[in-house]
Amino acid sequence: MDYITADKVTFAYEADENEERLEVLHGVSLGVRKGEFVALLGHNGSGKSTLAKHFNAMLLPSGGKVYVDGLDTMDEALKIEIRRRVGLVLQNPDNQLVASIVEEDVAFGPENLGIAPPEIRKRVDAALKAVEMYDYRLNAPYKLSGGQKQRIAIAGIIAMEPDCIVLDEPTAMLDPRGRDEVLRTIHKLNRENGITIVLITHYMDEAVGADRVVVMDDGRVLTQGTPREVFSRVRLLKDHQLDVPQATELVWRLRGEGYDLPECALDIDECVAALEPLLNS
Repeated sequence: MDYITADKVTFAYEADENEERLEVLHGVSLGVRKGEFVALLGHNGSGKSTLAKHFNAMLLPSGGKVYVDGLDTMDEALKIEIRRRVGLVLQNPDNQLVASIVEEDVAFGPENLGIAPPEIRKRVDAALKAVEMYDYRLNAPYKLSGGQKQRIAIAGIIAMEPDCIVLDEPTAMLDPRGRDEVLRTIHKLNRENGITIVLITHYMDEAVGADRVVVMDDGRVLTQGTPREVFSRVRLLKDHQLDVPQATELVWRLRGEGYDLPECALDIDECVAALEPLLNS
């Protein structure tokens, strides 16, 4: 059984007077297994962020159902329990940092859950160590880099001990170093802590390390599968104005010129391995 289930979900934002409601999700069905790392891709306006906000009941479906560990997100009485289980990290970390000291910020979520102070202390320390920010626990968040702020935001979610973390374009506002820091952190949480990860991104290279890639377009699931399965469908993705990883693009273009190369290279190492025999010959 999937940990998160979206069953024929539709969603429309409320419209102003004399305007039609704008439907942005059109019957989306999708499952996420416990412990899985899923990358949810799509260009701006594809519906990926709207769908992600259904996973912890920040948004509720206009039609269809969303279940988290069997709990119906439409049940108001279950909303707090659902948000205990699924934490949401937003694009701009400044929107999630609420305290003047790092450790106080990380403690904010557990305090709102009514956790006892000794347990909060343990959770805060463990969460900061998990994101490699323990040495910054007494710092002011505003003095940190973008990548460090995002890791503090993630620590605040970890301290609530969720089973799943949904990250809505967490690297969109970061420089390459900050992106690497955040991606390394979430892969570690998935691999070592068994936390289910749903990563929403429009950076195709970030999806290469996922267990499964789901591509959305125009409020629907366009295709899904392993990274290799999805990024082998270069023509399909390009027909929908979507990119592929740079290594995949290079190999695909060279194949189009008649060079004998593998069907898909996902990263730099695979690209080098594919091109080396060609260059040597």
